[in-house]
Amino acid sequence: MFSRFTTIINSLKNLGKSYPNQELVRKILRCLPKSWTAKVTAIEEAKDLSTLPLEQLLGSLMTHETTMKNHENVEVKKKKATAFKASKEDSESDEDGDVALITSQFKRFLKNQK
Repeated sequence: MFSRFTTIINSLKNLGKSYPNQELVRKILRCLPKSWTAKVTAIEEAKDLSTLPLEQLLGSLMTHETTMKNHENVEVKKKKATAFKASKEDSESDEDGDVALITSQFKRFLKNQK
């Protein structure tokens, strides 16, 4: 997005139309999707938009985007579940002990995951 924005601004400068830095920063913040509203508000409140360089704004937005992607990846990993296939076979007493051990370990694993 930033490279397209820069290309447009440079083309406008070549045509004789230039914008102050403050207006460029506001245009970028205005075009962001609604999911970025909290970040836009935070930038507007915390920083002086009249002196904020475009590069610093870009860095802040890229950092936020990376953080959002990391949170999405963590949520996807949490949603993955393990399924076991059950079979109906006669088991001996040793196998019953093994199943009981596996079952208790699995319950402990599920408890730790919550």
